[in-house]
Amino acid sequence: MTLSFLYRAFCRVLQLIRLISRRDTDLAIEVVILRHEVAVLRRQVHRPALEPADRAVLAGLARLLTRQRLGHLFVQPATLLRWHRDLVAKRWTYAHGRPGRPSIAERTTAVVLRLAKENPEWGYRGELATMGVVIAGSSVWAILKRHGVDPSPRRSGPTWAEFLAAQAKGLMACDFFYVDTVLLRRLYVLVFIHHDSRFVRIAGITSNPVASWVTQQARNISMELADQANAIKFLIRDSDTKFTASFDAVFAADGTRVITTPVRAPRANAICERVIGTIRRECLDRMLILGRRHLEAVLAEYVEHYNAHRPHRSLSQRPPADSDATSATIGDADAARLRRADRLGGLIHEYRMVA
Repeated sequence: MTLSFLYRAFCRVLQLIRLISRRDTDLAIEVVILRHEVAVLRRQVHRPALEPADRAVLAGLARLLTRQRLGHLFVQPATLLRWHRDLVAKRWTYAHGRPGRPSIAERTTAVVLRLAKENPEWGYRGELATMGVVIAGSSVWAILKRHGVDPSPRRSGPTWAEFLAAQAKGLMACDFFYVDTVLLRRLYVLVFIHHDSRFVRIAGITSNPVASWVTQQARNISMELADQANAIKFLIRDSDTKFTASFDAVFAADGTRVITTPVRAPRANAICERVIGTIRRECLDRMLILGRRHLEAVLAEYVEHYNAHRPHRSLSQRPPADSDATSATIGDADAARLRRADRLGGLIHEYRMVA
């Protein structure tokens, strides 16, 4: 800025020396032409864009003119005074810190937001103190307000995924699916699945799922579940007419609440619908079923494979029957140690590493 101002000021001094030596007539004509050019530019440009050096030169030359002549300039006295005030303010303005308390660190803010997201029903200032994070309650309130998070009493409840994960140990689902035999005879299969372990049970197969048969399968499943440590609190089923009041009464006697899904809402029973799709894709769609006994044998062998060997993403790639076990990690796999076992006549293969 300083070099630009000196250069422009030097140019204007040379112009003044040249104008002093010229005749008054030429000077008057040039002034009229320049005033007309300025009037044309004013019609095109509402507010000229001036650099700081331009402002300094105009302010210095304006001091040489009388007040009457200043009215012809686009720079008015009020503008000169404002420029001077800006220069003074810039000259005496120093960098200073933000007033008030120091800002909260970004990492602390991230911790507060994470606790607010994962714990919607309780305050967590005390939880922060147990971790050694000292922060005032007003600071927590300011962080939540700045990020659009409501206080815990007014925060929204858990999502369906969080609710199902919390209730998974006492949650089971069931549903019917059908299989058409070679002779076009339709068989109905009643399947149950545990939400927490993904353990599958085939309750029964019949061509005529009447109320008495369905109720008997419910009794059989209830007797099998009686020996388990974790009681089933909820049973999810759809609104199929095959599920009668006597079916629900069997589970209600054991303290299990039957939850009926809405009509045409397969996602409400998504886990059971998914396992039925898996049974079809991996087994039933790849073979022909001769009859009920053949279907019982096929499903019994496949369910054994499903529960004892097939890995599941929701179980960290472990099978349902052994979901708590941890397998040893092998850095360099040797193909010579690989062994294969066939299921369903070679339709499905199971692999393991031998010592």
